[in-house]
Amino acid sequence: MREFDYIVVGSGIAGLTFALKVAPHGRVAIVTKKSLSEANTYYAQGGIAAVTKPTDSLDLHVADTLRAGAGLCRESVVQAIVEEGPARVQELIDLGMEFTRDDTISPDGERFYSLGKEGGHSKSRVLHAKDATGREVMRALLAAIERAPNISVFEDHMAIDLITLRKLGHERDNCCVGAYVLNRVTGDVETFAAPTTMLATGGCGKVYLYTTN
Repeated sequence: MREFDYIVVGSGIAGLTFALKVAPHGRVAIVTKKSLSEANTYYAQGGIAAVTKPTDSLDLHVADTLRAGAGLCRESVVQAIVEEGPARVQELIDLGMEFTRDDTISPDGERFYSLGKEGGHSKSRVLHAKDATGREVMRALLAAIERAPNISVFEDHMAIDLITLRKLGHERDNCCVGAYVLNRVTGDVETFAAPTTMLATGGCGKVYLYTTN
């Protein structure tokens, strides 16, 4: 049995970000069914929409999102995501993410970021890394993962079942205490134990009956 403080299932932007945030607090296992970089994040092109210049505003970004969402968006969720956007972008930059810059020079001598204006946006606010934003996000995150001392990576490993107290025979209390993990190279099933298991496996589109994902 392998024991950790945190198990992260999935190695996309969500899983890697969570792993980096909790690594200072304990031992982390990242379980990914293929190679660490083989995630949908890697193939994302477009960019990341966030308010990063004074001619834009959070209120405008919220209004644009609600209008483009045609009444399907929950306003409180939109508000929270838009407000968090600039800080999350800065986190990526601090990790080494290199967004594309334009030829305009700021007062402090740096080139401004190249901001795209995509459908539904009233302002140019989409940061990108040429046309391979996801690949650059993964590059920065993977470099940070390599520098983190408390993170162990298990490639070609697939979580096949969660371990809960009820499955172990505890009738009254129930919580997840780890996962059974298939080593896809050897065919062995290993027990990974941890008080916290984060599922970051993607596929959120399937919460809807119909999806274009």
